[in-house]
Amino acid sequence: MQLTQDTLVNKSTATITGAEALLRQLTFCGIDTVFGYPGGAILPVYDALYNYSPLRHILVRHEQGAMHAAQGFARASGRVGVVIVTSGPGAANCITGLCDAMMDSTPLVLITGQVGARFLGSDAFQETDVIALAQPVTKWARQVRCAEEVPEAIATAIHIASTGRPGPVVIDIAKDAQVGSLSFRPASPTIHRGYSPKVEINLDDIDTAAAMINSAQRPLIISGGGVAISGAERELQRLAEKADIPVGCTLQGLSTIPSDHPLFVGMAGMHGAIAVNVATNQADLIIGIGMRFDDRVTGRVSTYAPHAQIIHIDIDSAEFNKTVQATLPVHGDAKQVLARLWPMVRSTKRPQWRSLFTHCAAVEDTEVMERELRRRDDEPMTMGEVADAVSRAAGYRAIAVADVGQNQMMTARYFRHTLPRSFISSGGLGTMGFGLPAAIGAAIACPDRTVCYFGGDGGIQMTIQEFGTIMQYRVPVKMILLNNNFLGNVRQWQQLFFGGRFSQTPMLNPDFAAIAGAYGIPCIEVAHRCELLPAIETMLATEGPVLLNVDIDPTDMVFPMTPAGADVDHIMLNPDKLFQL
Repeated sequence: MQLTQDTLVNKSTATITGAEALLRQLTFCGIDTVFGYPGGAILPVYDALYNYSPLRHILVRHEQGAMHAAQGFARASGRVGVVIVTSGPGAANCITGLCDAMMDSTPLVLITGQVGARFLGSDAFQETDVIALAQPVTKWARQVRCAEEVPEAIATAIHIASTGRPGPVVIDIAKDAQVGSLSFRPASPTIHRGYSPKVEINLDDIDTAAAMINSAQRPLIISGGGVAISGAERELQRLAEKADIPVGCTLQGLSTIPSDHPLFVGMAGMHGAIAVNVATNQADLIIGIGMRFDDRVTGRVSTYAPHAQIIHIDIDSAEFNKTVQATLPVHGDAKQVLARLWPMVRSTKRPQWRSLFTHCAAVEDTEVMERELRRRDDEPMTMGEVADAVSRAAGYRAIAVADVGQNQMMTARYFRHTLPRSFISSGGLGTMGFGLPAAIGAAIACPDRTVCYFGGDGGIQMTIQEFGTIMQYRVPVKMILLNNNFLGNVRQWQQLFFGGRFSQTPMLNPDFAAIAGAYGIPCIEVAHRCELLPAIETMLATEGPVLLNVDIDPTDMVFPMTPAGADVDHIMLNPDKLFQL
């Protein structure tokens, strides 16, 4: 049966259980896909789900996998990700995902089962105080104890998760509320006092920002994840083009401007492009849009952008002056702010300023990319060349989902994009194991796009059980395993800063091809450079999921690199050489 909103309204006088009301309210709110794992305290909901066709349920193999899959779904589509799990360990296994979604502003609703209301506080079987666990890492958390509260709680949860600065919300539903009865009527969200997701933009701030841009000689835009969240890619590009302002991106801001755009100058921060980091400390104006000025972008805060005034545009006023003092905080949604700002900015050209970026890019090509992308045939392969080759073969139109570590930084640096929402990774929390389930969610959200997961041999083994989800639903994820038999990023720090003492970073790995084969997933193994391009073409041409297991040089390191706590323009080109302007 296909339920529409009209159908749901017409059925509003029906007496149903709280579990059935939960599913109907999700449908009424536009949710069509949920990720989850059943258990005792949530069984009434799963029983109601048995014949409920409007919702597609994806059975994961671990609750953390459900969270990351829902995050990937949300990040790729811009829609709310929904997870349903049981109480106790089921709910506790979701905490990492809540932390991750909170730090990366991902709209997500977690629905947890809970023991009956009369057992609360008695240490009943699989009872956990989910609200106490969740409150520090969510926008909102609520426990529901009676069926009548279910529709409104779900409506409010989706509203809060998806408006303002998005984030995760938890609804903990006692068994009483699931089995109790109510006369269902689709609910609207409750407007909570103090929650004001719609921001009135101060037009005086727009006037001031335009004047600052018009008078600047060396402006630089840093585009963050908030640009993607607000759908402001077009507005960002129009502003940059009109005022001829180079655009750098944070890790989460990647793909908010096409990689081949002449004003895109690379990723900012620790492993970012030389040009962006050097220009940060040369600029007289920084325009930070939907970004947090976190430590991986700023380096040493006391010396960050010493010559620059800073315009900080963000929907969350709590970010203003948290790390970097803004000359002009502009409170508002990025899309709306940029739309108002663009007409007031003068059209100009900045050839002298742009020449700095050209010079820095040439140095990076010679000192870094030559070593990473253009090795001899008899040399071992690098992560950068694999990411570059896959993005080329996919026509720069694929979604890249990166795990965490060297694989993440190399994918961020070398996988190129022409479409928005094309780079997904765990940014603020840096969660190893995020990538594989997130790629599943992205592929389910965007079946018309190729989804390429890049992971290391450490990260993939943290959530490798999700091969079972891929098998069951034939999720067509192209999995590129950058296999160096090390925890590579930690190894790099040990090499550079701990005297080469590789404490607990070498890894004895399993036969990944055998594991993939056990799940019915074909595996292509690449040990030599001459095998790489044909293997990538075969992977992309194969219907369904494929694992590409590539042997990577274990000594390969990610450069450029600004060491933690150093000035952002203190840039290592290799272990022995610093960049000199």
